[in-house]
Amino acid sequence: MDIAAYMTEVGQQARAAATLIARSTTEVRNRALLATADALDASRSELAEANARDLTNGQESGLDAAMLDRLELTPARIDAMIEGLRQVAALPDPIGAITDMAYRPSGIQVGKMRVPLGVIGIIYESRPNVTVEAASLCLKSGNAAVLRGGSESVHSNQAIAQCLSQGLADAGLPGSSVQVIKTTDRAAVGELITMPDYVDVIVPRGGKGLIERISRDARVPVIKHLDGVCHVYIDSHADPEKALSVALNAKTQRYGTCNTLETLLVDKEIAADILPLLGPAFISEGVELRGCDQTREILVDIKAATDADWHEEYLAPVLAVRVVDGLDGAIEHINHYSSQHTDSIITENYTRARRFITEVDSSSVMVNASTRFADGFEYGLGAEIGISTDKIHARGPVGLEGLTSEKYVVFGDGHIRT
Repeated sequence: MDIAAYMTEVGQQARAAATLIARSTTEVRNRALLATADALDASRSELAEANARDLTNGQESGLDAAMLDRLELTPARIDAMIEGLRQVAALPDPIGAITDMAYRPSGIQVGKMRVPLGVIGIIYESRPNVTVEAASLCLKSGNAAVLRGGSESVHSNQAIAQCLSQGLADAGLPGSSVQVIKTTDRAAVGELITMPDYVDVIVPRGGKGLIERISRDARVPVIKHLDGVCHVYIDSHADPEKALSVALNAKTQRYGTCNTLETLLVDKEIAADILPLLGPAFISEGVELRGCDQTREILVDIKAATDADWHEEYLAPVLAVRVVDGLDGAIEHINHYSSQHTDSIITENYTRARRFITEVDSSSVMVNASTRFADGFEYGLGAEIGISTDKIHARGPVGLEGLTSEKYVVFGDGHIRT
């Protein structure tokens, strides 16, 4: 296969389809989503067969247990894909909404209209259910999608692509509205991220290596985050019960997510009182603690933390713990070491909470809440296509509105500028 020629054709078809999707009605796009849900439900055996081939190939190629788990399409995960499509169909349509209309002194009316981005390229690994999540959000927000899944899930993704094609056809939308790349050749990724004539934005979903490569080589704007080095700071004005509950949940509710707590900060004024409660609680959950010198004076049996630990996204039952000099020390540490993903303060002091959310420069900042809430569904977005730690366009969990832009609209009645 001539990869460059193939990807150019994909890009041309996506650009043409984007024009048709952008002018389609909400009812048509919802019909496509619901028809895709019905197609998935009717194709359970085909999906299971395709996924079994991927799992067999993965086992033979030495994929680890965690990777195989992400790859597997269980009946419950197929149910979740179907339910996800129906939930997205039920979400409000952001396209065409006009806001901030106001008369100017000249007599014209000026406002903003929400519009699709155009063509969105999404590059992801392992989980075939991302194919449905990404396609549904792009379609609902009026965008064409070019999806490139991992080579380990190629058969599953192509089986899902058949269901998407059926759903689009039932709604009268072009099949090229959602294209799942057929080749596993990595050169296809290189082409996709360097086609600004055909692709408007790239969303990488995967490991740090993938995202670093996309960020480095792309000639198309990228919505991304590299790491989830998330912090919880326990202030001297914290309620101890809240602090213990929130910190434990932020770390142990699930280890392998980007919004999991990786560094716990404790105000030196209360360290001697609260660390003897926190330490055993984490250790009883199987969490390895790595502490600064002050922490190890209180929790004497834990490992010493190095400077590298403050930068680390463990995605594992490991937690770095540091005693800091009050709120100023916490903010300084977070803004130096944070990946600008999600950071939380536990405090009963409103003034300190306000300072924290104002001065911590992250995409999600929380008060008395677990970092695990940094999620599109939990934020009421219905679903998310990823989390952005960038500062331009979308920041934080990216839902339907994050896949759109705005343009100014002006209404006049023969007005001329003098």
